[in-house]
Order: sequence, then C-alpha cells, then structure tokens
Amino acid sequence: MISGRGLGYTGGTVDKIECIPGYQSMPDTSLFHRVVKSVGCAVIGQTADYCVHTRQKIAGGSHGLAMDVKVGSGAFMPTVKRASELAESIIGTAAQAGLKTHAIITDMNEVLGDTAGSALEIVESIRYLKDEHRESRLDQVTLNLCAEMLVLSGAEQDRDVAMRRVDEAVTSGRAAEKFDQMVAGLGGPVDFINNYATYLPVAPIIQPVYPLSSGILSSVDAIIELGGGRRAMGDALDLAAGLTDVAHIGDTVDESRPFAVIHGSSDKQVQAATKIIQDACVISESTVAKNPVIYKLFTA
Repeated sequence: MISGRGLGYTGGTVDKIECIPGYQSMPDTSLFHRVVKSVGCAVIGQTADYCVHTRQKIAGGSHGLAMDVKVGSGAFMPTVKRASELAESIIGTAAQAGLKTHAIITDMNEVLGDTAGSALEIVESIRYLKDEHRESRLDQVTLNLCAEMLVLSGAEQDRDVAMRRVDEAVTSGRAAEKFDQMVAGLGGPVDFINNYATYLPVAPIIQPVYPLSSGILSSVDAIIELGGGRRAMGDALDLAAGLTDVAHIGDTVDESRPFAVIHGSSDKQVQAATKIIQDACVISESTVAKNPVIYKLFTA
C-alpha cells in the first residue's frame, strides 16, 4: 500500500520473510507506521488492524495498489483471458472504493527466479538487491511492478523514467540498504543483508534432480511441494526446504544440468520430491518458444 512517505506490503511474501530471526511480520500499528515513515517501506502480514477479516488490500487503507496477477500452470488463473477478466474486475471494484489500482498480468508457467522456498527465496532476493544476481524473468517483474508503484504514487509520470529509477536503486546499493533498515526496524538482525547466511536455516540434505533423458525443458506441469508453503493458515512451514538452480523453459537439461537442486529435511522428502519433479517436467527434442514474462498492463 502506498502511504504518506513510503510503501507497506501485506501478503504472501510474509511466508518467506518469517524465516528471519526476530522479524515482526505482524507488528502493531504504531511500529508499522514508524518503520514506513523512517525507512520508506515495510513488509508485514495481516494484523488486527490490516485486512483482518476480508484480507482485501482495500481494507488496509491503501492510497494506491499495484497488483501482480499471475497466469499459468502455477497460478489461480490458467489463461490470459481469465487473468485479464480478474484484473479488470479488481480494478473496477477498487475504483468504486476510491482506490487507484494498476494490474500487471505476469507469467507463472514456471518458477519466477531460480529458487523456490522460504529461506532460499530470501537469499535470492538479497543477491538481487545487492545486484549480485538478477534472473531475467524475476528482474522484469520486479522492475515493472516497482516502476508502476512510482507512477501510481505520482513520483514519476513516465514509466521508462520510473524503470530507470528502480534499476538505479538496485545497482547503487540503495535498495539493499533500505531492506536492511526495514529488517532491523521490524525486529530482525541489524546486519542481516551482509550476514544472512548466519541467520537463515539450512536444509540437511541438498541433492540435484537430473532428467531421465536429456533434452530441452518444454513445460512444467505441477507445483512442487516440500513443506515450504501453507495450505491453510497456521500450517507449519519447513523454512529451509525448497529448490535452487531451477531450470527454465527452453533450457537444455542432461546429466550435467539438473532440473533443480532439492533442499530437504529427510531422505523420504527428497525422494518423493525427486519423482514429482521428474514427472512434472516435460522434455522436448526441439527448441521451444519461451513464454513472455509480462502479458498486459491494466490501469484504472
């Protein structure tokens, strides 16, 4: 949500950031406002004051909302048409409540970035913010969503200029600095950005998953579950579980390039995930077209 001097986010990202020791993902209102005012941003979950019943972003008192509407096999909306209808419906409903909303339709037929899992995605996010590694699909979605927030807030009128400003925030190190300040402000370690490896959980088993035959990854038919995601509120999370080095559609996979590397807590868990991944990934002998990362932009 865009507020007076910054941006607060309530949503699914909290499942990932909960792995940071001491981090208050559900702070009281005064702490939330104080961090947003002093740092410029805050990432929190739904609280007694924000989205408690409806879990709708309108209930949080937003001044502007930039939404990422996913489409594909890993999303609620399987087609661009359905996702577009959802985006238009959300924008129309928000407009009636006086909330200016923009929506970007983005692809979720494969993993966004190179990782999946709470602690592992935090590591990838930190490396992104420090400009160490920026996977191209993740980079496009991040830059476009952040640029749209600048346009919504009135900080920029031109989207191209907004994109350059967002990119510069990463390359200059300011984005990483702000993230570090936010983590500390919400109760996490004061040195998290530079010493994250000492704070994040690590799975005891790390094992690559190779294809049964070599070829080009043409599609991924399922979402892999390793205990790293909730099915319902209150479910325990395996914060260290997940995947790294995930192959993308169009990549060649063989005995030297696995589908992914599994991070798991038990042999049984890793063996089950290995079979699921091998069954879920479809290999082709010919080159396959890559899906666009961003399909459409909808504005009020």
